[in-house]
Amino acid sequence: MPSHLSADRPAAQPPQRGTVDALISQTRRLRGEMDAVRRDAPLDGADPQGRWQRALCDLAMHQLNDLDEHLAQLRDGPPPVPPEPVTTPAAPAAPAVTPRGSLLSRVGSAEWNLLTDEASWSGELYDILGRDPAAPPLTLDELPSLVLDEDRPMLTAMVTDCLVDAKPIDGEFRIVRPDGGVRTVHMMGEPILDADGSTAAMWAVLRDVSELRRSQRTVSETRESLQLYRHHAQSEHRLAVQLQEAVLPPWRGSLRFPQRGPEALDLAARYLPCSTSALIGGDWYDALELSDGATLLSVGDLTGQGVTVASGMAMLLGALRGMAVTGAQPGQLMSWLNQLLDASVQPALGSAVCCRYRPETRTLTWAQAGHPAPLLFRGGTGRMLAAPNGVLLGATSGAVYGQAEETLEDGDLLLLYTDGLVTGQYGAQAVQRLIDLAPRLRGARTAQDCVRTVVEEFGESEREDDACVLIARIGS
Repeated sequence: MPSHLSADRPAAQPPQRGTVDALISQTRRLRGEMDAVRRDAPLDGADPQGRWQRALCDLAMHQLNDLDEHLAQLRDGPPPVPPEPVTTPAAPAAPAVTPRGSLLSRVGSAEWNLLTDEASWSGELYDILGRDPAAPPLTLDELPSLVLDEDRPMLTAMVTDCLVDAKPIDGEFRIVRPDGGVRTVHMMGEPILDADGSTAAMWAVLRDVSELRRSQRTVSETRESLQLYRHHAQSEHRLAVQLQEAVLPPWRGSLRFPQRGPEALDLAARYLPCSTSALIGGDWYDALELSDGATLLSVGDLTGQGVTVASGMAMLLGALRGMAVTGAQPGQLMSWLNQLLDASVQPALGSAVCCRYRPETRTLTWAQAGHPAPLLFRGGTGRMLAAPNGVLLGATSGAVYGQAEETLEDGDLLLLYTDGLVTGQYGAQAVQRLIDLAPRLRGARTAQDCVRTVVEEFGESEREDDACVLIARIGS
């Protein structure tokens, strides 16, 4: 390179070493903290949220590693220029080997003299481009031969703008190495002006950013995957809600069955969604007036969440309604539901309680399939009804379900519920908490008031599962 060209370039001023050391310390502290976050990131490949978090952590680590190495190079100054290799035909000198993956193996420099058509490359640039260090460096006219066809116009435009209009170069392109590997190179350069202001040469720093761009692509792809996952989840949620709303009785207040006569049931119910998941569960409640004047009450829970479970719940509830109009007793209805679920294409388990109430005798006949028994409140106290035998729906083929009968009295309250109602408690503890509501339920005027009392007690806390409650008030 002619001396007058190098003299035009200002001498680099060494940075204050203490400042750079402080920046290096901060960078390494951040890198340690980021590495801890990365180790804690979920590794489950099936989770889009986990993949997105992991990809962002990897990208941040790449950036911090590069920053640390750049600062170290800034502190230590440029590497010494190795002497020109002396070669003989008998003993060619071996090129210096730079550790693969280090900063110097990813950053190289070049200068092209337009007056002499000479080019000068650093050894690192040979390594980046995969060129033989013994080969002459490529001229600006030859450089595009390494670049992918679709990226050549961009490189040509950057070089032309630099040489003609003295614009700095700052862009990326992809090169094809002799081994067939494709690398992404970031090029930053400036023109070197002669004394008369014309462009005499161009110098550039080229950096291999392939791994950095790979990490960025991973982040982008996982972000898109996460957005698609969320879109699917939102669509599934809307579909499940619509399906649930189409199946469950749309009660906004008390309902009376039968609609004529002095022995009517005052009914009210509420569905309580899970507060920790956007997915809809398989809980249901139902009341159906039969042709003989009896009323069919049921609640149930199909395991799982989502559209598949909601559609399974709709199938069971529809089948129960259809079979109930035949006059079948609750035990038989449970057997048929078990047979239906056992033969279903989608294996599932469910629990249910089914009650048939005859107003003329105030007789309640009921059966259950692995479900909490109804609670009976009378005179300010409550108790759980003794449950007949009954296994979970879908648990075994040919299951037989027992029945029980209870004679109710005027003013009795019957409470049916699914086991997610009392958050964090199950079995006897959950039953006792519900029974403890007896004094408050006694003072309620309608079934709707009773449901409101239950919801005030159990419906406003964080709920890990869907639940529903149905209350029937007997007589006046």
